[in-house]
Amino acid sequence: MLPALVAVAISLAAVPACAQSLEPVTITATRSAQRAFDVPASVDVVDADEIHAQRPGVNLSEALGSVPGIQVQNRQNFAQDLQVSSRGFGARASFGVRGVRLVQDGVPLTMPDGQGQTGLFDLDGAERIEVLRGPFAALYGNSSGGVVTVFTEDPPQQPTFGMQAGAGSFGARKLGVEFGGTTGALGGRVDASRFRTDGWRDHSRTRRDLANARLVWSGDASRFSLSATALDQPDTLDPLGLTRAQLASDPRQAGTGAVAFDTRKSVDHRQIGADWQRRIGDGSTLRIRAYGGERGLRQFLAFSGAASGSSGGVVDLDRGFGGLNLQWTKSVRTARGRIDATFGVDYDRMNERRKGFVNDGGVVGALRRNESDTVRDFDQYALAEWWITPQWKLSGGARRSNVRFTVRDAFVDATNPDDSGSRDYSATSPVLGVLYALSDSANVYASVGRGFETPTFAELAYRPDGSPGLNFDLQSSRSTNYEIGLKWRPATGTQATLALFRTATRDDIVPDANVGGRTTFRNAARTARRGVELGVDSALGRGFAASLAGTWMQAEFRDYRALDGSELSGNRLPGVPKASLFAEATWRHATNGFVAGVEASWSGKVAVDDANTEHADAYAVANLRAGFDLRAAGWRVEPFVRIDNVFDRRYVGSVIVNAAGGRFYEPAPKRNFYAGVRAQTAF
Repeated sequence: MLPALVAVAISLAAVPACAQSLEPVTITATRSAQRAFDVPASVDVVDADEIHAQRPGVNLSEALGSVPGIQVQNRQNFAQDLQVSSRGFGARASFGVRGVRLVQDGVPLTMPDGQGQTGLFDLDGAERIEVLRGPFAALYGNSSGGVVTVFTEDPPQQPTFGMQAGAGSFGARKLGVEFGGTTGALGGRVDASRFRTDGWRDHSRTRRDLANARLVWSGDASRFSLSATALDQPDTLDPLGLTRAQLASDPRQAGTGAVAFDTRKSVDHRQIGADWQRRIGDGSTLRIRAYGGERGLRQFLAFSGAASGSSGGVVDLDRGFGGLNLQWTKSVRTARGRIDATFGVDYDRMNERRKGFVNDGGVVGALRRNESDTVRDFDQYALAEWWITPQWKLSGGARRSNVRFTVRDAFVDATNPDDSGSRDYSATSPVLGVLYALSDSANVYASVGRGFETPTFAELAYRPDGSPGLNFDLQSSRSTNYEIGLKWRPATGTQATLALFRTATRDDIVPDANVGGRTTFRNAARTARRGVELGVDSALGRGFAASLAGTWMQAEFRDYRALDGSELSGNRLPGVPKASLFAEATWRHATNGFVAGVEASWSGKVAVDDANTEHADAYAVANLRAGFDLRAAGWRVEPFVRIDNVFDRRYVGSVIVNAAGGRFYEPAPKRNFYAGVRAQTAF
């Protein structure tokens, strides 16, 4: 497959381009603004036009198809969020996001234990998304197999009002408004939306209200921003996974126990973040970030949890969180070139009241668990970049991380002993990269780094033997990551990237079993991933543009035995396809604003359990989209329509790794439609 990908990339790159390339700028890799082309790491920038291109703006999966190395699978289950993995990190997650750090406007959407939620991302107001993979991601600390950062647009200079509306198959509908403006040095913007769907599958109804506000003040040497996010997602129904037999008979049905136990999740999330930066003297910048918030969650699982010693079948969390980041950046010029250095300190803390109740047929029953959980991290980091010569650049740094989990058990009786305790995880994560400019249009680079990942509280929450209390036997995983790559701009408007990577991990955290939405975890002694990523974007001329993203990856257990003693070494890591491909072609009329595009994606088969007893089949799907960009009477109006899964393919969109009873499969919808309009005016 790889030769075919390379051939397509070369053919795209060889076509002369007539549009001027917009230089992508990134700050995610090294925490300082610079061209992505000059960073010795795999980092992609998705701009606002691509994020909003004839798309509803509901899920992160809509925008990241063109980024190689990262998989964002839509479970069609808003109770469990998207499944995000970067070079295999995070593929084990049965809900939420692990192994990949999520950030919006400098505020982490990943908690200090390493668990995050993509549902908090505001895509309507996004200016760009940066995606970092490889060794340099380790500089973000715990659970950084990759980093996804969303940047919100600054407030508009003129007072601006906008609205959007859309509707589609399976009862999907979305309404949104935006407002913003600037007066003097102060500007603000607000984006708010409501999304509803009856769901492709039975028992999957969803309502999600999301609001994001941003206030920015800019002075001669200082800049201050204040951002706030609110999410309300009540009683989101959970259809659970299906067995192979259920998938074949009716892929739209809910899984076993979903209706009987009324499986669902409610989320109420509020957070606020402040960012202040000031230039100090020549070449120095001081930056201070602070954030805080609260999150309430109640989830009904697919079993009662009524037995004595059980933790219950209803999870109830009341969480408070916050953090502080101090960062100082200094640029100096020496006789051997410019050096940019950054030093920083992060402190994050989360306090959580966790309760468990009996699930009495979808009604909260007797108390079965009551504890106070705390996790905090205290990290220090330093990194520097040095242009030794006009051709050679050296980049490197290290991060020291300490993460502490503490549990205070308040549910103690004759059958439930005191499970209070604490556990510390710590590591130093160094990274080093070198870049060589072959020419003005081609850079090659190599990098190496160490990373680590602690269990999340959700992964510590249950012991494999079913007894109450946290599973503090879980070790943190340690990884060594290698990467070499090429960044090439053969013509104006065309760029290509090629990266080869290898990762070796000890004590990888893997799912042990998943029963009715509750998952237990354990450590695999050694795992390995190696692969190739290829990305091409090209403006082909005459209004045509094309992009391609391909990933080939061999991910396997190197030293691992099942609990029953059976040998699993050499098996493929479940949830990770061996190969995937995304291609997109668009055409835009030069004068009337009409644009049309076709998207095609292919994914190889995916193992669903450690023993590799079953696989989700490979699939290929195509989507069509079209719309207009109309300007008249001070308004910009963008009506659009899209058809997903044009050929009505039947396939599995995501899997639940090691699910009990063979309920591995989360089917994707058949052919479906969505039509919408965005309108904006300045006054």
